[in-house]
Amino acid sequence: MTAYTDFQNHIAEINDLCCVINLLTWDGRTQMPPGGATTRGNQLATVTRIAQERFTSDETGRLIDAAEAEVASETPDSYRVRAITQAREAYDIARRVPTDLMTAIAELKTISQQTWAEAKAANDFPRFAPYLAKMLDLQRRMADAIGFAEHPYDALLLRYEPGMTASRLRTLFETLKGGLLPLLQHIGARGNAAGGNVAGADFLDRAYPEEAQRAFALEIAGKFGYDLNRGRLDRSAHPFEISFTRNDVRITTRYNRRFMPAAVFGTLHETGHALYEQGVDPALTRSALTTDLLDLYAVGGASYGTHESQSRLWENLVGRSRSFWDLHFPRLREFFPEQLADVSAEEFYRAVNRVRPSLIRVEADELTYNFHIMLRVEIEMALLEGSLKVADLPEAWAAAMQSTLGLTPPDDARGVLQDIHWSSGLFGSFCTYTVGNVMSAQFFAAAKRALPGLEDYLAAGEYAPLLGWLTENIYRHGRAFSPEELLQRATGSGLTVEPYLAYLREKFTDLFP
Repeated sequence: MTAYTDFQNHIAEINDLCCVINLLTWDGRTQMPPGGATTRGNQLATVTRIAQERFTSDETGRLIDAAEAEVASETPDSYRVRAITQAREAYDIARRVPTDLMTAIAELKTISQQTWAEAKAANDFPRFAPYLAKMLDLQRRMADAIGFAEHPYDALLLRYEPGMTASRLRTLFETLKGGLLPLLQHIGARGNAAGGNVAGADFLDRAYPEEAQRAFALEIAGKFGYDLNRGRLDRSAHPFEISFTRNDVRITTRYNRRFMPAAVFGTLHETGHALYEQGVDPALTRSALTTDLLDLYAVGGASYGTHESQSRLWENLVGRSRSFWDLHFPRLREFFPEQLADVSAEEFYRAVNRVRPSLIRVEADELTYNFHIMLRVEIEMALLEGSLKVADLPEAWAAAMQSTLGLTPPDDARGVLQDIHWSSGLFGSFCTYTVGNVMSAQFFAAAKRALPGLEDYLAAGEYAPLLGWLTENIYRHGRAFSPEELLQRATGSGLTVEPYLAYLREKFTDLFP
């Protein structure tokens, strides 16, 4: 065998361990009885320790050195060279992180998630607070181990959005605010019923059977291209996508009988993630280009933000468009004939694009959604640097919601407890939703330039041309290229907010002339 083959086989075994971690995680969030949380944490800790020790071993270093020498003369953009580069960068960072720290996070995660779910259901933040404090302490240790120059957030961002920093994020947020606030002020001046928009949209609050919600959402996911021979849809407390190679990519959603869009758009969101995973080049399976060797979480994308660009693209730029509902609303009404008997496609389109502040991030409209992310990122930074204590978090959250969106959460379940991320240790990942929003518009604009008539294809329900372009330019590469490299290759530009703001201006000035 060649040196590269030895290296590849070594990484493939680590990828297998990562997929075992993911499978245990998926089961813990969808099927596991509550009593299994503690022992599941032990199981995850054991597999994580084995994977971490195997990856950070001297043997890995020797295999990388040998493979590096073997491919030295190959083109820098070849998958072989990129796989070794990815492994080298991850190896150098992972060696700084103590194995017992990774094990402690893995062990805590399952019981923390279970406690979060119970605390949210009971509206009981004090029940979750001790676990959050433990997880926060572990994340501070992680930041210290990785190292940073300016802010501990920078170290955690390295795991989710390489190239991003706290300083760069704040600049991005300020630019976004500068574009979003005038648009929100314009809409406020017009009134929420402007242009025929549905102010009340009472029909969204009717009783929608859950099985029919699932059937419609899954049907659309299939039309987008989600391959159920390599995937499935389940229920969870918080929607997510998870993969065990491109051949087994699973999604979940949650249901609200009194608000059907939550399940529909939640499913479309996770479908976007799944299309990315299923679209990775088969040749990259079990390689360093489909394994997050820093987080031991098997994902095929360049970064969390790049992944979110696809969930937001399919959910919003496609799934919330007028042409989408002109085409698919008659089918939706077949699933809900009584609930939607007196509703038109245009009324439904306007209802699911209402602009009004929401307590719940995943139910927020496109214009106010990013303010939820900005709020969370500032809170995360404060927690990490120690200027905000866990005990003061509910009060700080409520104050931030009031100052940012003009809303005060009536309880912690709809406030600080609404998202699962902190219980999972995902500090540093929230910002990737906004980064993904920005990227989504850049990629979509590039696809329209490359595919004349794309809007007509989408209006006719022909999603293969868009999926094909995204697969060719983004999905198939896995982790071969950085987010900035992918943007440059696919769009001709690095990260920039203008296409995103242009998309929002065009859409919402049409809705609110």
